[in-house]
Amino acid sequence: MKLHRINAIILHYWYHSKRSLPRVMDVFYWPTMELILWGFVSQFLERTALNAPGVASFLLGGVILWGVFITSQHDVTIAFLEDIWSRNIINLFVSPLTVWEYLLGGIAVGVLKTFVIIGYISALAGLLYHFNLFTLGFSLIPFIANLFLFGIAAGIFISAIIFRYGTETQILAFSLGFLLQPISAVFYPLAILPSFLQFIAWSIPATHVFEGMRGVFAGSGFSALHFWWALVLNLVYLILASIFYARMFRRVRELGLLSKVE
Repeated sequence: MKLHRINAIILHYWYHSKRSLPRVMDVFYWPTMELILWGFVSQFLERTALNAPGVASFLLGGVILWGVFITSQHDVTIAFLEDIWSRNIINLFVSPLTVWEYLLGGIAVGVLKTFVIIGYISALAGLLYHFNLFTLGFSLIPFIANLFLFGIAAGIFISAIIFRYGTETQILAFSLGFLLQPISAVFYPLAILPSFLQFIAWSIPATHVFEGMRGVFAGSGFSALHFWWALVLNLVYLILASIFYARMFRRVRELGLLSKVE
């Protein structure tokens, strides 16, 4: 066993890590997001009696509904990445298939998976924790719809970036949810966030969904204000993401990069 060879391997990983965004994120990004998220959860629990009604509902409802956003976003981006990884993307787009047909196919799969996941995880939460998500009643429908639309908009935006700049940016497909979760007030009220983050949170559709969910669980009824905020923001983001995607796709074809997306 030679020390200089061990040192060579250490240097090998060091130089590789400096050029690898995922490795840098392992050191700084993920721990930071975890600290921020659970720091805010801790503050919320400190200010709330642990046996106060609604606390468990806020947390479990947040976990289940957040899965809607993650699933819909992943169904657009991960499916796209799988076609890149298998080098199938060029085969798809030399066929008569249009870019919008490709996207809509992924979205349709996302709708089906969302219903399956909601049904499964709700049943599991009921079995393990006696929690019934369907006490939200008909308000559950607009909550799920808005989270699904937000996930689709995010997925289209990320896919456009990967399309143009390659799989070096694929970390966005896995990290965006962790970035948005702490400032989307998933597990705690918006008021827990610092004032400057509250301003940012208002521009995130998911924030309005979870504020609305907590209002229903707390007995305040369905909030039309948060519903319309979420819907309008989603429509704006969907339009902008679609325009961006179309431009990136056109740019890739103009530069002849379609066969080199990897």
